[in-house]
Amino acid sequence: MTNTPVFILAGGKGSRLGPLTTHRAKPAVPFGGRYRIIDFVLSNFLNSGYRRVFVLTQYMAHSLIRHMTRNWSATSGMFLEVTPAQMRKGSFWYRGTADAVYQNLNLLAEAQSPNVAVFGGDHIYKFDVSQMEAFHEEVGADLTVAAFPVAREEASRFGVIQVDEQGRIVGFEEKPSDPKPIPGQPDTCLVSMGNYIFRTEVLEREAHWVVHEREDTSYDFGKDVVPHLVEGGAAVYAYDFRTNRIPGEPEDARPYWQDVGTIDSYYLTNMDIRSQLPALNLYNHRWRIRAAQRHYPPARFVRHGTLGAAEVVDTLICEGSIVSSATLHRVLLGYDCFVHAESVTRDSILLSGCNVGSGARLQRVLLDKNCAIEQDAVIGEDPEADRERFPFITERGVVVLPKGTQVPKEGPIRLTFDMAELLTNDPVTADTMRAFEGRYEILMRDRHSHMSSGPRYRRFGPTA
Repeated sequence: MTNTPVFILAGGKGSRLGPLTTHRAKPAVPFGGRYRIIDFVLSNFLNSGYRRVFVLTQYMAHSLIRHMTRNWSATSGMFLEVTPAQMRKGSFWYRGTADAVYQNLNLLAEAQSPNVAVFGGDHIYKFDVSQMEAFHEEVGADLTVAAFPVAREEASRFGVIQVDEQGRIVGFEEKPSDPKPIPGQPDTCLVSMGNYIFRTEVLEREAHWVVHEREDTSYDFGKDVVPHLVEGGAAVYAYDFRTNRIPGEPEDARPYWQDVGTIDSYYLTNMDIRSQLPALNLYNHRWRIRAAQRHYPPARFVRHGTLGAAEVVDTLICEGSIVSSATLHRVLLGYDCFVHAESVTRDSILLSGCNVGSGARLQRVLLDKNCAIEQDAVIGEDPEADRERFPFITERGVVVLPKGTQVPKEGPIRLTFDMAELLTNDPVTADTMRAFEGRYEILMRDRHSHMSSGPRYRRFGPTA
């Protein structure tokens, strides 16, 4: 184990994940059926031997804080401290990633460690951080940046890095419109993963500089701190994430990292989890990804009456869910769901507490928690009809239902009163809601989005 303290930046809104992030921070978004995104970075540090972890929260943090306090603080063996924005330095919240750390530098005093890890809390990956810190010490770096190659057309979403033959960073641009490719690889760029290991004194100095001395500051590591150190000749190195080896993984296993910054990338990454040969191995007992322990009963597959057995192909099904003479092809089904007889669901993600009525047909649908699809309803077969009926459809044609939505066989969908209010007031979703005004109904005070539509809520069809 190591005494190196860790800051996890978990305050982001994740605006490109709306409507999933209308009511929760991006790190709190469910993933893979039974996890939340934050579970991956926390598991990485726990498995790597780090025990002193501070999670910096801000936007829509309630569900994130509840998840960590119930499932991590008391059971993981970590010294995990959730640190909301406290206005310690003035009458303002966190103004950027570097400012979030600056406002919490007091937390480093007790550790008295030569290094500090600063990682994002919103990516899906496995990472032995101790190997990166060993590299940081070996090269004598002031700052080490975890780096990974991505396709050039995607690189403008990241900080783009240029390195010399020793791996020292000689150029850095945050989200450039024309990213520089890797020499000799015109279609690939080396980008920052947003994960850093600083020498403690360097972090303290740079955090103070970016807040008090930097002109036109963005209070951001990528926009301000990293370029400043590179331009000033500091020892800034890129750690090649491709060299990271996870205990228990095959020798030829390729490192895995996904940003899941958009609904389409979130959908595709979840779909990969349930594929025949997923790139991310969740079954490595030496590198467990920990999650909430909910004490639901086992998943159940039952026949309804004289109907045939459920047909389940390339699908993940979580605890507490019931599948009754239904068809599931390439589906990720969360916990506490009920899929009724003769329904057909394909290429879809259903988060926890959802209810699919008998005879319903779903294709390429993403259901947030507690959604209810009534008997014989159809989604995903007629794109034009879907665009008329559903406000949230991605560029790839995935229909997204906000938390607690009810979909009848015909007529307007029904939103819970709390989600309708949030969606209408959120700048990310407000324009879409205005465009759909009059084309949806609101379930008033009798139903809240927190109410499960799963096995305890049985009203759609003969399997009720």
